[in-house]
Amino acid sequence: MITNEHLIVLGYGDVGKRIVEVFIENGVHFTVVDKNKAGFSNVDFEYVIGDGTDESVLKEAGIEKASTVIITLNTDTEAIFATLMARGLKPDCIIFSRANSVNSIDKLYKAGADYVGSLSIVAGQLLAKITSTCTKPECYQFYEDIVLYEGIEIQKFHLKEGSSMVDNSIGYLDIVGKFDCRIIGVERSGSVTTSLPSSFVLEVGDTIAVVGNREQIDKFRNVFIKQD
Repeated sequence: MITNEHLIVLGYGDVGKRIVEVFIENGVHFTVVDKNKAGFSNVDFEYVIGDGTDESVLKEAGIEKASTVIITLNTDTEAIFATLMARGLKPDCIIFSRANSVNSIDKLYKAGADYVGSLSIVAGQLLAKITSTCTKPECYQFYEDIVLYEGIEIQKFHLKEGSSMVDNSIGYLDIVGKFDCRIIGVERSGSVTTSLPSSFVLEVGDTIAVVGNREQIDKFRNVFIKQD
């Protein structure tokens, strides 16, 4: 399964490497940015050697066409600057950022991150899973919880025939306005889309990934999923 979206991974440490492994397994188009040239020896994917907080480096990595940026830099200061830069260069992209300290979580959100994850290899696995098509059966267990940080999680739902969401656009459904949660990805016919304009129309058979806290997602489910 292949996604035609372009993703950027800033940082090629332990978490970044795990994300890359999952992306390669699932045919995701991505570019990695890291200052350590030696880290890219014998790799077979697109990369840019440079500082992820540098505007020219981000442009070289394709920030202007990126749908998603995943930031796994070594320090929270770098992560905050990279988040600010990425948000400024591509206002409509989705930004996931890793926090090394709980004290940096609020700062990263204020800098423009959509979702902030904790420091661990598990976080890397989850971030990769969120933004790629996983071919393993467990990736299609609907209602599964993916906890990002501080109560923020992602759940996947399958749209069946007769669902009130089918044949309606994301803008018309106004999930953000009604429930304060958000659809961040749609899997359709073996391809994943993470760049979702308000005009995007949902179809029967779509798998949607919804992010928010437990209460928000429960309200969404009660209105759109349980009734179906």
